[in-house]
This record gives sequence, structure tokens and C-alpha cells, in this order.
Amino acid sequence: MQTGFFWDESTFWHGGGNYASMFPVGGFVQPMVNGGLPESPESKRRMKNLMDLTGLSGELAMQSAPLASMEDLLRVHPKGFLDEFKRLSDTGGGEIGARCPFGPGGFEIAAQSAGLAKAALEAVLKGSVKNAYSLSRPPGHHCSADTPMGFCLLANIPVAIEAALAGGLAKRVAVLDWDVHHGNGTEAIFYDRTDVLTISIHQENNFPVDTGDFADRGEGAGEGFNLNIPLGGGAGHASYLEVMEQIALPQIRAFQPDVIIVACGFDAALIDPLGRMMATAETFRQMTRQVMTLADEICEGRLMMAHEGGYSEVYVPFCGHGVLEEMSGSKITAPDPMGAMYVKRQPGMSHQRFISSEIAQMRDALGL
Repeated sequence: MQTGFFWDESTFWHGGGNYASMFPVGGFVQPMVNGGLPESPESKRRMKNLMDLTGLSGELAMQSAPLASMEDLLRVHPKGFLDEFKRLSDTGGGEIGARCPFGPGGFEIAAQSAGLAKAALEAVLKGSVKNAYSLSRPPGHHCSADTPMGFCLLANIPVAIEAALAGGLAKRVAVLDWDVHHGNGTEAIFYDRTDVLTISIHQENNFPVDTGDFADRGEGAGEGFNLNIPLGGGAGHASYLEVMEQIALPQIRAFQPDVIIVACGFDAALIDPLGRMMATAETFRQMTRQVMTLADEICEGRLMMAHEGGYSEVYVPFCGHGVLEEMSGSKITAPDPMGAMYVKRQPGMSHQRFISSEIAQMRDALGL
């Protein structure tokens, strides 16, 4: 079977309108492309373009999917929020939540993004593809049930999970989020649940600054089913592989899910403007290999990835290409234009040794 790649041109047409990010426009501040929204279409469009250019697209099961239905969305989001989002979308666009602007038709584009994630997970669980990648845009991991934030308008992964649970396709789901920012929305939606394990590996105190503590383990019946792994700035290739092998993967193995979902952000890469980490395309490739090996061991290889952040238009395409090479087993490569020197240097860097100490402390606290 092939690796499924779920995408739709319409998601590249989501825009932030006249939005200036964190910087006031005027004076010496020149207005920015895409209204100043760092979450631009180019990193995703260029990722697919690179796949087309190398020929990797031809080895994947490329497909679109229907929009997530109102029934799908209502399993996660309250009706009042959806109605207001739709009203603004139909009347020219606007902004809901913190840093969540959108233009006309933004509701439908967000529903398309969630629909891609839903279809990708369904295809994996039904066995019609080997594994699947959803090029979802706008992203979703910061969006809680009723509070969009951080460019995330709908909770793509939770919408996909709830549809799969409702359809009897799965009973236990593990979500591993390696975006550089804390997956606070996904965490909040499942914080008191025992059927969904949520793990977030992120840069400490990046965004949101008041969430993502190691001590936040869930509440009520869900206590112990959420795990945050905050890392100090500068963590790179060796540190990410270490934290995967020593903390994240053992937790997923103990949970024994029916499927593993990765919230696949590429903003932990070394030149991302919204992160301060030093991962490379090879880092993401090897983390993908680690997760695939675990999925083969515990859930018959069932793995789905949903695209989240990643803001370097130049480097995201190479990170994504590496992930999909690994998922598909393709021999087609896109040589990393800048990663090799960093991978070679990182293990001896003093700040990497410091992060290894942080990892050891977390392992001790978890009894690993």
C-alpha cells in the first residue's frame, strides 16, 4: 500500500487579511506579505512543489477530501462558536481568538483543513493506505473547544479523533506533538480523558508562555494521560532523538493505542523565525523512523501525521520531504541544503549536554 497524502489547493488560499502580527504597521515598519501573518501559504505550497519536482508525489496516494461537516465539528466545538465563525466568514472575514485572523470564506477553508485530517485518519484506520500525511492549513493544535489562538481556527486533530471514535474505528489514540510550540488546544480538549494520550515536546515558554509545564499531567480520570516535555532553547538533533527514545516513545508504548497521530510542526528547525531550536530535516526524518518502528510494534503500523507549524519558506519543504521519504520508503531524496554541519557539531555542544540533564530529570520524575 502507498502512503496517503491529503491536500487541497483551497487551503493555500487562507489568508489573514490586513494583519500586522506582533508589529505595528507604520513609521519605519513596512507592511508585510500576507497581511503580516507568519503562517503563510508558502511553506506548505513550496513543500508540495518540492515533492512534485523530485517525483516523490508520484509515489504517494495524493488526494483531497470533503470538508469536515457540522456534525464532525460539533463533536469538539460548541455551536455558538461555530455560528459566530461562520457569520464572520460569510461577511468578509475577521478575527476570533488571539492571532486568528481570516478572510472571506475562512470557515470553509478551516473546515477543509479539518476534513483532510479526518479523512487521513480514517484511511489509516480502514487500511486503505499504509500511513498518511495531512497537509492541513490552517493548523489546529492551539485551538481548544471554544478558543482559537495562534493561527489555529479549528482543532483539526481532535475533530479527526472524535470522528474515528464515534465511528468505532478506534478506542485509544495517542497524539505526539513535536511542534516547537506547546499543543495547548489538543491538551485542553482531552485533559480529563483516558482514551486519548497527549504528549507535547516543545520549547519551554515559547508560545503560549503560560502553558506546557511538565507538572501538567491531566485532571480527574485523565490524570497521567497528558505529558508535557518542555526543552530549553537550543535543543537540536541529538536532544530530540534522545527525548523521543527515552521519554515520549516509552509512554506511548505503555498506553498501547490503536493508532499514533503526530502533530507535525517543523518550527523546531534551526532557521525557523518563530522558534529557537536546532533540529534539521534529518532530525524529523529520524523521529519519523522512530515513530514508525513503534507503530509497527504496537498498532500494526497505523500512523497519521497532520501538518502544524513551520514558518521558514526555504527549509520547511526539506523537512517535510524527509518525513514523507521515510513514511513512504521512497528512494527519492531532496538533499538538505544546510543540515549536515549542524548535525555533526551538536552532540559536543555544551547546551546540548545541559538539555540531556533536563531529560534525565524528567525521566527520574516519571520513574523511567
